[in-house]
Amino acid sequence: MKERKITKAVIPAAGRGTRFLPATKAQPKEMLPIVDTPTIQFVVEEAVASGIQDILIITGKDKRSIEDHFDKSLELEMLLERGNKHEMLHDVRKLSELAHIHYIRQSEQLGLGHAIQHARFHVEGEPFVVLLGDTIIESATPCVRQLIDVYEQVQGTVIGLEQVTADRVSRYGIIEGDEIAERTFRLRDLIEKPTPEEAPSLYAIGGRYILTPTIFDYLDQTRPGKNGEIQLTDALRRQAEQESVYGYHFDGIRYDIGDRVDYLITQVEYALRRKDLSERFLPYLKTLGRSL
Repeated sequence: MKERKITKAVIPAAGRGTRFLPATKAQPKEMLPIVDTPTIQFVVEEAVASGIQDILIITGKDKRSIEDHFDKSLELEMLLERGNKHEMLHDVRKLSELAHIHYIRQSEQLGLGHAIQHARFHVEGEPFVVLLGDTIIESATPCVRQLIDVYEQVQGTVIGLEQVTADRVSRYGIIEGDEIAERTFRLRDLIEKPTPEEAPSLYAIGGRYILTPTIFDYLDQTRPGKNGEIQLTDALRRQAEQESVYGYHFDGIRYDIGDRVDYLITQVEYALRRKDLSERFLPYLKTLGRSL
């Protein structure tokens, strides 16, 4: 089998983010900041750190701010230059130089699988990475890089897996499979949001995928399910019935920005990682903790 390299990434970012209303009434949830950095910037930077320079972001109505964020802003750059704010100027300029970023609009929000279908012509028959735009993964080696390393061995679809507790399985797609190497599984089934009793494992789909181009055939065969949406998990189940599909338990911490409590936890943990903030923030948290 001829080895096919991973050169393209797809970031679905068209969801409405209703759990964060009214904050998301006029801005995408993917632009919600983690301290001072939009969530989607962390996602794009993960792809770039993994060696990918060609990125397609699938947007929706009222998502123009994502495009503006990664575009040049000459007026802002001139303002910062005049004010001798060189560090800020560097941070702003690098955004437009991160990667070759393309955009396509998902006119109707009909599920993650429907969003992925919009990438068919951009990926041009190549395997590609999918990173959910509202999920950050903190890791020493970028999660996408970890999955690429596995793909180069197995040459098949690879799903990033996170190990969760039994009380949380009903929030995720859970895999059933056989461990064939350390942290690597060959999948037999994927079950969407099972009860703890129904869950075949504690390994959840973690918002990162490497998909082979045959996924589009399975998406074409997938009928809309709950809420009229085409689910990627349903297409992956079909693919696993016909081909080898793998899961990899990545090394890292996943932050789900689509959940309000997880979002608050993410804010705190990222603030504590920053020396310029933690020296003042940590004493406050300790004082707050003692008062509760």
